[in-house]
Amino acid sequence: MRRLFPVTDETAAQAPGEARGAGGAHVPGAPADREWSLSELAAAYAYPEPGPGGRGSWLRANMVSTLDGAAQHEGRSQPISSAADMRIFGTLRALADVVVVGAETVRQEGYRPARAREEFAAMRAAAGQGPAPAIAVVTASLELDFSLPLFTSPLVPTLVLTGAAAPADRVAAAGKAGAKVVTAGDGAGVDPARAVAALAGLGHTRLLTEGGPRLLGQMVAAGVLDELCLTVSPMLTAGDAQRIAGGPPVPVPRRFTLASLLEQDGFLFTRYHRA
Repeated sequence: MRRLFPVTDETAAQAPGEARGAGGAHVPGAPADREWSLSELAAAYAYPEPGPGGRGSWLRANMVSTLDGAAQHEGRSQPISSAADMRIFGTLRALADVVVVGAETVRQEGYRPARAREEFAAMRAAAGQGPAPAIAVVTASLELDFSLPLFTSPLVPTLVLTGAAAPADRVAAAGKAGAKVVTAGDGAGVDPARAVAALAGLGHTRLLTEGGPRLLGQMVAAGVLDELCLTVSPMLTAGDAQRIAGGPPVPVPRRFTLASLLEQDGFLFTRYHRA
């Protein structure tokens, strides 16, 4: 893996022979390509430090897109991912208090509870976090299979974010399965700003969303997204797959600023912050 931006002393002054181009030729001044440790990845993707008056919530999204803008292939993101992408995926989860995901993504991707990872145990303990992040499922209908391990056997109880008008029988079914139902909207749907506030009220301020596109689109429209970690996959799929964010357009495009750029095997790992 190579850091392309920001340029640091390490990337600006490489020893001869460390970076290689086509045919093994040395590329003067190019950053070295090497395997990063999980601790290095965790440092590269650390959440911002608390500001004056204490830490506020920080919502980051982690998505993958092909060169032609597809967020999925045949309904799943795995075919356009890579081993390095999955290492970053795992690192971002390990840094988060909670992973927010849409109900359709739970169904399509076969979501399971987040697992505890020994490599991150000390880091999470030092940050006052539990052994693994909670999963928070955003759903209006609660049409979910509550017999799945995501609800019956997580390390920490799965959260279900829904509206005040959600079907009472489904709310009861979620509670019976062991999920914690959190109201974050006046009607059947979920208000993204209220969801962020409700999660913060439960002590979850380091937020991560993994989509899907409709949920991310709602977060963009509501103006609650602080950071986008986007993997650009060097693949072309054509077809009519969704982009990383869907739904109605925002009146004015929202500007984000490049915070970092990593590369491995042609995959670009970008990180953008709210401008």
